[in-house]
Amino acid sequence: MYLAIREMRFSKVRYTLIATIMLLVSFLVLFVTGLARGLAYDNAASIENMEATHFVMEKDSNHRFTRSQVGAEALEQAKSIAGENNAQPLGVRMTTVTLEGYKLDVTLLAVEPEGWLTPPAAQGSSLEEAGVGSVLVDSKLKDSGVRIGSTLVDQASGMKWTVAGFVNRESFSHSPAVFLSENDWRQLQQVAAARSGMPTDTTYSAIAVKAGKQQAERLATALPDNEIVAKSEAVSAIPGYKEEQGSLMMMIVFLFVISAFVLTVFFYVITIQKSSQFGILKAIGTRASYLAGSVALQVLLLCLASLTISVLLVQVLESVLPSGMPFQLPASTLALTSGAFLAMSLAGSLLSVWKVNRINALDAIGRTAA
Repeated sequence: MYLAIREMRFSKVRYTLIATIMLLVSFLVLFVTGLARGLAYDNAASIENMEATHFVMEKDSNHRFTRSQVGAEALEQAKSIAGENNAQPLGVRMTTVTLEGYKLDVTLLAVEPEGWLTPPAAQGSSLEEAGVGSVLVDSKLKDSGVRIGSTLVDQASGMKWTVAGFVNRESFSHSPAVFLSENDWRQLQQVAAARSGMPTDTTYSAIAVKAGKQQAERLATALPDNEIVAKSEAVSAIPGYKEEQGSLMMMIVFLFVISAFVLTVFFYVITIQKSSQFGILKAIGTRASYLAGSVALQVLLLCLASLTISVLLVQVLESVLPSGMPFQLPASTLALTSGAFLAMSLAGSLLSVWKVNRINALDAIGRTAA
């Protein structure tokens, strides 16, 4: 440890440059990770916030809410197996609403007003208190001029709803969520059926259930025309979710690889330049393990210092980002990303450690004398 710190104090410029590069790379890794986590949450916040463990969906719907139709009979069977209070209907429809002529893309989520799928109102009245014809909307719509008491008009059906309150962090496929009652959902379907001239029964996009593994298996047996989809699978099936996360994860992986490669090259070149000094130290009795540990310690110290500064910079940046920016970096994700970066950095030092162990003291002294 003495040798590692003494050398870093002696060659301040060299190690400062390496630390700066590690700082920039680690900051970029943390920022992209936070962006990926934020985009994932923004894409499926309303589904992830639900207490449901599984969803009953139509077969061949590819686990997508917008392609699924489930009838009232399936709802009753689900309640009989999972429990009366553990199964609730869920309607999902992406649409465009107008506010005083201004168009807004939203996702309608139909729920039972008194049920556990309904999020609590952060401002205004709850859906149960407001009654039929009222909706809860995501607070992001405030930026578009939506206020409590505003009237939203569905462009497709012409139905009108009054904004009763706001909810926080509720979105689906990156569009703000609008929660309406089950009765309004039925009326919406009736209006759509009347316009098409075809009669229709009330259907839902899915049935949200709280069920254990055995109950899920019983549901699958009792509902052969439907499929039981785990919550994680339903989230992954949201349009664009896997593609978006796949692209960002590829970027993060490449950043890890690049950081490890850059660090490996820097320390390997430095090790080659110091091979004669290492040889002399070996000749006077210094163990190779001590020298290799010195190199690894330098990498560890530089990595810890750059990570600490990067975490502080990311937290400062997160505090000044606009509220609409999809950025999330919880403590668990931060610890996991930092640990992975530290592991990759130490892995990058292995080549230098191998080189130190391979240095021959007599050859190194001979090169110095020459």
